[in-house]
Amino acid sequence: MKLDELKDKKILILGFGREGRDTLKFLKKLFPRKKIDIADQKFDKNYLEKTKDYDVIIKSPGIPFKSLRTTGVRKLTTQTEIFFDNCPGKIIGVTGTKGKSTTASMIYAILKAGNIRSELIGNIGKPVLSLLAKTAPEKIFIYELSSFQLTNLKTSPHIAVLLNIYPEHLDYYRSFKEYVQAKANIAKYQKKSDYLIYNSENAQIKTIVELSKAKKIPIKGQYYQLDIEAAKRVGEIFQIPPRKVELAIRNFKFLPHRLEYIGRFKGIKFYNDSLATVPEATIGALNHLGDDIQTLILGGFDRGLNFKKLAESIAKSKVKTLILFPTTGSRILRDLRNPSLKSFSVNTMKEAVKLAYRYTDRGKICLLSPASPSFGLFRDYADRGDQFRKFVRGMKNATIN
Repeated sequence: MKLDELKDKKILILGFGREGRDTLKFLKKLFPRKKIDIADQKFDKNYLEKTKDYDVIIKSPGIPFKSLRTTGVRKLTTQTEIFFDNCPGKIIGVTGTKGKSTTASMIYAILKAGNIRSELIGNIGKPVLSLLAKTAPEKIFIYELSSFQLTNLKTSPHIAVLLNIYPEHLDYYRSFKEYVQAKANIAKYQKKSDYLIYNSENAQIKTIVELSKAKKIPIKGQYYQLDIEAAKRVGEIFQIPPRKVELAIRNFKFLPHRLEYIGRFKGIKFYNDSLATVPEATIGALNHLGDDIQTLILGGFDRGLNFKKLAESIAKSKVKTLILFPTTGSRILRDLRNPSLKSFSVNTMKEAVKLAYRYTDRGKICLLSPASPSFGLFRDYADRGDQFRKFVRGMKNATIN
């Protein structure tokens, strides 16, 4: 939606979180005398009923489209759509069920190393609309795009990076198919002059690739290696010297809660992979760290995902102890059917870490990689990972009984 189209419209900002606040700030600068309304469930539990009274609704990502289909909305748009339709610079869009934050950050580091003017935006970076007023055609934007931001988008980025698609956010979408369709928008509207960097080993991605008219660049890899390969391909498109690319990757600091090495305490190596909210992410972590994993902390909120492949990976691994959170912990254990494994059910991270210290040998790894969302016992994945880190460090000098 072009900015001129908003000039004479009655506008409602739906959802007043980080993006909603940025949208209001931007519109107030653009139209200082214009009245712009806000609706949010924090202010009014019936906030969705107000949408029929406005010409344009600017929706925040966390509000599902399915909740608005019966409200009589005339024109529905998003901050992402407004940015794509009005940005004079080139956009590198990065998406995937897992790995998009790391990959977007790595691309940013590589472009900086190549002295290319760039900005990291979206979930991992700055909110986007406030940047429109001061951007320029030569500026490159690395946009980390969630499925929520891609839903309903009618423009694709100049360079699209598509890492993987696994069942996720099934409480938000009506089906897995709808989730895949949202992800597909990153490539669907590309032109012949655009680029699509994609994981050639992911089954769901193969059908999406066929929709794109862009130059197609396949990549392969497991876990962080896939992120690195994608970032390297972007560096090649911008003709950044390989030595600068390699140096940027070597100096890159991986993000918290993504296979984060906490340290070695009482001889045990602890890794925090709290952002592993789907089974495929935990399988990747098991493959990446290998046979030294002795203790695995699993489980969380049940979204109805299938854990059979994860159970097969655990059965083939050298894991000897499982520490399980409700409610998916018990489901994973049922799928395993392995009587030789020690297993413990816990309700707090403190209990989990205490057991990890007791049942992990010196020189071995304790890995937190839950394969499930954090809701219920924890505020979010960051809270879960922060608690793990806190108790691991807090018990390093304690006597464990």
